[in-house]
Amino acid sequence: MEVKDYKPRVCDVELQEQLEASGAVVIEGAKWCGKTYTARHAAASALFMQDRDNSANYKQIAATKPSLLLEGETPRLIDEWAEAPVLWDAVRYAVDMRGDVGQFILTGSAVPKDVNDDENLKEEEKRMHSGVGRIAPMRMRTMSLWESKESNGKVSLASLFKGDADVAAISDLTIEGLAYATCRGGWPASTKLKERAALRVARNYIEEVINYDVHRVDGVDKNTTRVRKLLESYARNISTMAANETIMADVRATDQTISPNTFAVYLSALRRIFIVDDVPAWSPALRSKTKIRTAPKRHFVDPSIAAALMGTNPQGLLKDFPTFGFLFEDLCARDLRVYAQALDGEVYHYRDKNELECDLVIALRDGRWGAVEVKLGKNEEEDAAKHLIELSENIDSQRMKAPSFLMILTGGQYAYRRADGVYVVPIGCLKD
Repeated sequence: MEVKDYKPRVCDVELQEQLEASGAVVIEGAKWCGKTYTARHAAASALFMQDRDNSANYKQIAATKPSLLLEGETPRLIDEWAEAPVLWDAVRYAVDMRGDVGQFILTGSAVPKDVNDDENLKEEEKRMHSGVGRIAPMRMRTMSLWESKESNGKVSLASLFKGDADVAAISDLTIEGLAYATCRGGWPASTKLKERAALRVARNYIEEVINYDVHRVDGVDKNTTRVRKLLESYARNISTMAANETIMADVRATDQTISPNTFAVYLSALRRIFIVDDVPAWSPALRSKTKIRTAPKRHFVDPSIAAALMGTNPQGLLKDFPTFGFLFEDLCARDLRVYAQALDGEVYHYRDKNELECDLVIALRDGRWGAVEVKLGKNEEEDAAKHLIELSENIDSQRMKAPSFLMILTGGQYAYRRADGVYVVPIGCLKD
């Protein structure tokens, strides 16, 4: 389908590959991250379940003969399929009957309740509802700087994994531009707006989450003040390994009644709508018996969320570099996740009991990996390089590969290779 002013996304290639391998693909991700536009770009026909002129009619048809809604050229987009959950089984069944790949693209802004958790379903019913082998999942995030054209893409992550030592480039992204990109975020709609309007998008998103989305995801009404306080605490602890107890204690400063169970319910809801996007811990094979910390690092799906919750703006970040540094790491985690996914990889963090840490680790399925320290400015470059080299030397090379690269990801201008082999790369030069 023709999509006006469509900006290519890194995941476009993955979507085509998934369609060539599976009968259907479900694109999951935060609201407003561009799922529908990307799906429409790849689809030949579409059904929009949230079309208010027709949604009631669509739901009636879904309740009586859902197969009618699946008729159309393929791949057929079923946008926000969870508006009529029966469509999941209808798609699964249609894929089985047609026996062909690339039939459907589904989109959703929330993780539906897992049928395996439904105590009212018998085992054979759970197997019937499963989409395994028929409906392939694909995660989508907000736009990286390469996708929004604020990175010139002169340094490729794929090339670094291939051992390309020729890294020499200059970023066009100024520190002022980086502060703006952090507060505006990678919401596709915001990249088309003037600055004042663009900076309101994340604020509006937060209000929708607090007042609507977090309640709708599981049908449980929640205290909106409590949701706001939890999100604000998460923002204050962004890019750290803050424990649940730490965040809950923060909330209890103004809400003594919150219990661990209530906290877990609220946090689960925020994860299911993809606003919370923690980075898990990496567990490599080490030469020593050093104990590795397994707590995740706190992150949002987009750095603008933290900026909005903190009540700051680009000028505020430029006056508060410590806070800017934490939000910059959140932005780098987002971009690296977008790029790593295109390379069939995942992003982790590392920290051991001796306090040796690595901000982000990119691990590919074929065993290759690269370590990344995130530094907004140049002042900490030497310490960052030292930590990266120390980590690489502690890896058991008999049990896993040596790192493909060690990289300091910065907010500066120049990309180059240091004498010790560590790459310095501005985020404004990076792409997949």
